[in-house]
Amino acid sequence: METKDIKSFDNYELKRHTTFKIGGCAKKVWFPKTEEELVYLLEVLDRPIVLGGCSNVLISSAGVDDDVILTTELKDFKIEGSVITANCGVKAPFLSQEVQKYGLSGFEFMIGFPGTVGGIVHMNASAHSQAVSDTCISARVFDMDTKSVLELDKETLDFKYRSSVLDRKKYILLSAKFELIPDDKEKILDLMKRNTEFRKNKQPNLTLPNAGSTFKNPPNDSAGRLLELAGAKTISYGGAKVWSGHANFIINNGNAVSKDISHIMNKMYNMVKEKYTIELEPEVKFIGIKDREEEELWNTMLKK
Repeated sequence: METKDIKSFDNYELKRHTTFKIGGCAKKVWFPKTEEELVYLLEVLDRPIVLGGCSNVLISSAGVDDDVILTTELKDFKIEGSVITANCGVKAPFLSQEVQKYGLSGFEFMIGFPGTVGGIVHMNASAHSQAVSDTCISARVFDMDTKSVLELDKETLDFKYRSSVLDRKKYILLSAKFELIPDDKEKILDLMKRNTEFRKNKQPNLTLPNAGSTFKNPPNDSAGRLLELAGAKTISYGGAKVWSGHANFIINNGNAVSKDISHIMNKMYNMVKEKYTIELEPEVKFIGIKDREEEELWNTMLKK
């Protein structure tokens, strides 16, 4: 195999893929269609950035210097009894709908997620008293340090709140295996509808471009509650603002750039720190080129 055999584009604008609708150009973006192609790219490229649904990221408006791999064409999955195996690029809401048809419960919480299997496993996504760690039993990953494919069991995946071993080591998810619980199809569908309705009322939909929750919940508390009480809903900067419906969401009014979001996040972070001496941890991850100003804003929030 050669890289020329894999679909790619030069100087490719990333904001067409991000849920924030923000992001400059990457020097080259790759679209592997099979696990074999993905593994080959991970073997031969120097420090590639791997992205899926681009729903928890802020891509620099100045662009990305590194190669970017988008997993959106890695869509294969299979259902064997109650066990689901899915490639990293399978969209979470689609998988939620597919397993419902087989009377399998455990993915109802994913119905409103804009992310992919790669992202939800990486961050151990959760909502409505369900989490990825409830059902994920193993994963195939690529180790960027040893350039090898590993099979990880659930214990080795080391799931924690909003994180997994993939968050702490240089592992890229290739595919994951889940074991679900057989249940009544109508009961599963009803729960999915209730979750969808809850999301409509509590979170901005993607007609208001956003990246989901901005900060992780601190132990035994809610980031949204703290931000609300600190007055974060009044914050705006450039083409973006904190959403009026929930203080832990930032929306792009249509012409925001990454620096606008960085300024708002920094202000949110400082308001809670000053009022409660609690240092919130960003759930949104910054990717790409930072100028000095943006570097300082993020170093404060990441405590560097």
